[in-house]
Amino acid sequence: MLQGIETVNSYVNGFIWGIPAMICIIGVGLYLSFGTGFIQLRKFGFAMKHIVGRAFEKTQAKDGAMTPFQAMCTALAGTVGTGNIAGVAGAIALGGPGAVFWMWLSALLGMCTKFSEVTLAVRFREKNSKGDWVGGPMYYIKNGLSRKWYFLAVLFSVFGGIAVFGTGNATQVNTIVTALDAALVNYNAIGQGSLGTFNFIMGIVIAICLALVLLGGVKRIGRFTEKLVPFMALLYIVLGLGVVIINGKNVPGVFVSIFEGAFAPKAVTGGVIGSLFISMRRGVSRGIFSNEAGLGTGSIAHATADTKEPVEQGLFGIFEVFTDTIIICTLTALIILCSGITVPYGEAAGADLTIAGLTASYGKWVSIFTAAALICFAFSTTIGWGLYGSRCAEFLFGTKIIKPFMVVYSLVAILGATVDLGLLWDISDTFNGLMVIPNLIAVFMLSGVVFQETKDYFKRHGKERS
Repeated sequence: MLQGIETVNSYVNGFIWGIPAMICIIGVGLYLSFGTGFIQLRKFGFAMKHIVGRAFEKTQAKDGAMTPFQAMCTALAGTVGTGNIAGVAGAIALGGPGAVFWMWLSALLGMCTKFSEVTLAVRFREKNSKGDWVGGPMYYIKNGLSRKWYFLAVLFSVFGGIAVFGTGNATQVNTIVTALDAALVNYNAIGQGSLGTFNFIMGIVIAICLALVLLGGVKRIGRFTEKLVPFMALLYIVLGLGVVIINGKNVPGVFVSIFEGAFAPKAVTGGVIGSLFISMRRGVSRGIFSNEAGLGTGSIAHATADTKEPVEQGLFGIFEVFTDTIIICTLTALIILCSGITVPYGEAAGADLTIAGLTASYGKWVSIFTAAALICFAFSTTIGWGLYGSRCAEFLFGTKIIKPFMVVYSLVAILGATVDLGLLWDISDTFNGLMVIPNLIAVFMLSGVVFQETKDYFKRHGKERS
């Protein structure tokens, strides 16, 4: 049975993340970039000033909404997760160092794609029966396109409602218990025979914590992520920069291998990985898995922002992708490639490879801090994706489904803590790809709205020359 599911999933995954998908993702990103005058580069400085200013504002959002900064932190909570640690490691192992280059390229274009998604989400959002702002791909399809395209909104919600249990929950919780197991075993605090019971208990604890946050609604989610996300990002950045400094002599060679491996992976991996397309596919797919540009999920969180300016919130989307992929994913790549550890090219790898890079640079003691970073990353992602899943379920079944969904979603954490998730990772990757299809079709068809909103915003605020 499982063998059959794996075979079917492998076939579907290969098609979704094949050449057509790469063309669509990169093509739409390029189209949006040209249409906005490469806003991710042209207005990058303006976006950074805008976001830094908002980060220190002590404003309160209205009922049913988050502050713009809280909305971005919630979206970052969903994106900054195991994709940054395990996903990058897997991309390098299966695609070579060159996969990092393609990850960067997908992020550069993804900044504009995420900007467009967020702008559309705020532009076409609506209030539900509880008075909360709701938005995202299903709503900009519903309210921005004609009725004949409504099926795309349903498809996105179905794919998203399924994907959250794997991508946003079980795989993340599995990373938490793996990190804890590694730290405890390293210090002989627990024996291998007791790990099963420990993981089950941890699954229950995580499920309770998830429920306490998610059942509190958007206000509690926003307050939680606003505090956790900056802390966890700073912790990991400090650890990563330390590795780069310690292994500074290796940095130039690492960047050479990244650029050379992007176009000639065979030369860098000793012939293990010989296909440029494999390197490209691994880099782009893992980049999207990490920053979610093209998936549309992050825009669901941004739609809750207490703002009247779609473009203004869209600027947060640019910063989100930059932080997630250009900063955090790059640091993970440098941790692995600078540390001097042996990378098992051609074999599946995950967080253990990143942990090995940190341990090689700092020593065994760093496993405690690594576990703390992984726990923060993974738990924050389960929070962000819990919101995404509830919005998808709400779109399909109404507000009455929200609390039951949150309860079921929380309980899945126990499963994630106690079973082998090898196949679930692959299935999650497939459903991520399926979500891209209806979302990118809608973003492309509504691109004219994005271009006009962008032009009007900067004209109205006199910022065209900023």
